[in-house]
Amino acid sequence: MATPVIMPRQGQSVESCIISNWAKNVGDKVVPGDTLFTYETDKATFDEEAKVEGTMLVHFFEEGDDVPCLTNVCVIGNEGEDFSVFSPNGAKAEVAPAQPQAPAAPASPAAPAPAPAASKSNANPVIMPRQGQSVESCIISKWNVKVGDKVKVGDNLFTYETDKATFDEESKFEGTVLAIFFGEGDDVPCLTNVCVIGAPGDSYAEFDPSASAAAEAPAPQPQEAAAPSQPISSAPVQVPAAAADGKRFISPRARALAERTGVNPAFLAGSGPYGRIVEQDVRAFIAAGGNTTYAAEAFAKDGMSGSGFAGKISVSDLNAPQAPAKEAAPASVPAAPAAADADFEDVKIPNIRKVISRSMHTSLSTMAQLTLNASFDATNILEFRKQIKENKEKLGLNNITINDIIIFAVSRTILAHKDLNANFINDGTTMRYFKNAHIGVAVDTPRGLMVPTLRDANLKSLNEISIEAKKLATDAQAGTINPDLLKGGTFTITNLGTMGIESFTPVINPPQTGILGVNTLETRVKNVGGEPKMYQAMTLSLTFDHRALDGAPAARFLQELCKNLENFTMLLIK
Repeated sequence: MATPVIMPRQGQSVESCIISNWAKNVGDKVVPGDTLFTYETDKATFDEEAKVEGTMLVHFFEEGDDVPCLTNVCVIGNEGEDFSVFSPNGAKAEVAPAQPQAPAAPASPAAPAPAPAASKSNANPVIMPRQGQSVESCIISKWNVKVGDKVKVGDNLFTYETDKATFDEESKFEGTVLAIFFGEGDDVPCLTNVCVIGAPGDSYAEFDPSASAAAEAPAPQPQEAAAPSQPISSAPVQVPAAAADGKRFISPRARALAERTGVNPAFLAGSGPYGRIVEQDVRAFIAAGGNTTYAAEAFAKDGMSGSGFAGKISVSDLNAPQAPAKEAAPASVPAAPAAADADFEDVKIPNIRKVISRSMHTSLSTMAQLTLNASFDATNILEFRKQIKENKEKLGLNNITINDIIIFAVSRTILAHKDLNANFINDGTTMRYFKNAHIGVAVDTPRGLMVPTLRDANLKSLNEISIEAKKLATDAQAGTINPDLLKGGTFTITNLGTMGIESFTPVINPPQTGILGVNTLETRVKNVGGEPKMYQAMTLSLTFDHRALDGAPAARFLQELCKNLENFTMLLIK
């Protein structure tokens, strides 16, 4: 079945992308996950992976071509299939050489050969995209269509989210929504079929991910109900089927949480798609009082209370004689008030808020954080910005902000203070020093705090920094930023001065060793030649990890930064 591959849209503002490299030639065999081609926007490069198995039938564009987003780029299918219906207007098609065929041979073992226009009636799966190489799964937050709805190319099918950003999946096909395999809130592995689009009556069973999951996983062994008097049961909960390699189906976030909390996944029941263990399963297990060590996995007893920390069951608990279970006392707690009488509302915390919460708690609980405050005379940068603002059109410059100026100054100052342009890694045993300054810029978004990274800031001009910083902030606020751009920072800048904040204590973004807080402008008085003079002062708050460096080197960085900002025009010509 011929399936077109379109040029993705990387951000709402991106209208076209350039094909920089073809990884698969016409005639090559491909499987899901293979890189088909590499494409680039103005700021980033991406790999497009195959979603279906088959043969590369045609290239509609060449390396170097600027291709509009949502345009068919190539087609994957069976050798000899007709793909003319997918050819975009004006494209230069590189076609696979014709294969010799016997005149009387049947068209295909799967189905009789349809007329060329009938290829539109073939069902097409829609997969969960991979937003960034580090993303293994995404959560469906909202369905915008339902089974039976008519859709066309460009229609918004569903909204999905990673830990940091939200994306809309647009339809690459025209037709009817034949099946939806996952519901809102499901954690779906990347490159998994999410739904199917085709013509009414088209078969879609081959695209059902439950079929492949069932093929890989043997049926669960029947479990006999254990009597209360039995000392040992098979398991405290029914364990979902394992994969063919013996591993449990568990999402990356669930696995990370289980490792942090000491929960053995063998004792978890998966509520995700097809028995997959998701983060909510781990949290529910902990909330219910379950906390079992790996040592007790093969010997767990029903109703056992552990003597370890947080109720963990140890081997010694298993060997100890168990007191008979006490009969539960009748409930005496008064009934909860009716919902109509409640003076509160319980709202589920968004995923990004959970991520921020964990990150902040980890930062404050694992680091020795200390904050230094210093102010500088902002007269120079204010005058400089005024001149830029008045002449930006004539000079062809972006709207340079105070934050842009501070980012520039930090990028030129920090390389001489390597302990602050570093990561404290391997449980605090290793310092990783960076040759360039990759500045994280904190951005307030409707979904919560995000920190996109402005890479190699020390190699960029002030105007380049201004343009890129605004692009990163815009994408973060729109929820379209690539997750790979939200990591890799060596130092972070956060600005609350625009909100009138006079002083605050920024929290370090691990594994970085420092973060700079920018405060508001204040009118102060200083003695100049024996006369009082009013000026605009700005305070900077530097929080540093005292495990990685001492107060004196941190103070020297802050001192040099303030000096460079007071003499900013001189810094520009260095």
